[in-house]
Amino acid sequence: MLKRVWKGAKLELKPLIQLLHFGYHQAMSCIFPVAIFGTLALSSVIPIPFLHRYDAILLVLLGVQYLMYRSGLESRDEIKVICVFHIIGLVLEIYKVWMGSWSYPEQAYTKILGVPLYSGFMYASVASFMCQVWRRLRMDMTGWPGLLPSVLLGAAIYINFFTHHFIPDFRWWLTALVFIVFYKTWIIYRVRSTTYRMPLSLAFIIVGFFIWTAENIATFFNAWKYPDQHDAWQLVSFSKISSWFLLVIISVIIVAQLKYVKANRNADDPKPI
Repeated sequence: MLKRVWKGAKLELKPLIQLLHFGYHQAMSCIFPVAIFGTLALSSVIPIPFLHRYDAILLVLLGVQYLMYRSGLESRDEIKVICVFHIIGLVLEIYKVWMGSWSYPEQAYTKILGVPLYSGFMYASVASFMCQVWRRLRMDMTGWPGLLPSVLLGAAIYINFFTHHFIPDFRWWLTALVFIVFYKTWIIYRVRSTTYRMPLSLAFIIVGFFIWTAENIATFFNAWKYPDQHDAWQLVSFSKISSWFLLVIISVIIVAQLKYVKANRNADDPKPI
């Protein structure tokens, strides 16, 4: 009788246990993004002697990245992906600041054309989350469209961030194309011994929303400012969700291709046990 009651209690608690495990892995995957926003928050209220705020943020984030690598929280391949995204984000930041889309009003020695170097880490944090959660939840994908369609779509999305200042904005056409290209693609993820799946396009939307939420936090702590936030902080436009939705796609394409290349390399060159 007791065994039956215990078994029934375990079945009733299983969804809660699964949710807690899922939440734990999500939280551990967010270490680097949390470090960024924690640094932004603390540096906005605690003055740092002999250093400009943006310079101090860069030093802290470099230290966090080094510690994550040395502790094994991130692998060498994951660091490479993060560096690639740092460069991609920094180039985009320089262009957007030049076009007046937003600005970094504070002084710093580590600024390039008005953009502090730490800003690239905000893009790299997306790649860090992707790499971490992929490994922790033992993720895989089914129905991946392949290298050529995904890379061409990712390149078109990135180029549109630059060209929409001069020619019509194709983001909504590109968004429709995302749903067409990835309509067969599902994310497979595992929590303990149970396997789940989710449409990849839905995952894009969810992550894009949470990044938009994080963007509101970042602008509140003066990480950067949009033109309409200089007089007083206000909510970031909901249209930015679509921008982050598209940017997340670029990060997923890069991370997914890295994982597939690495898996194929390991399959072709098995190591003796």
